[in-house]
Amino acid sequence: MSLMSVSEVAEFLEVQDVRVQRLERESLLLSKDKDGEGNPLFDKNDVEKYKELAERLGGL
Repeated sequence: MSLMSVSEVAEFLEVQDVRVQRLERESLLLSKDKDGEGNPLFDKNDVEKYKELAERLGGL
C-alpha cells in the first residue's frame, strides 16, 4: 500500500488541499493513517478509484 499526503492527492485530483480535507471529513475519501502532524494519509489505490468514479459521475 502506497500512502499519499493531502497535497499529493490534491495534485493528482487537480483540486485544492481544502477540497481533499473536506472529502475526508465527509467520508467520501477515507484516510488510512495520519502523519506525524495529524494530517490524513490516503491509499493511492483508493484515490485512483475515487477519481475514476468521480469522472464517471460528472467530475470533481
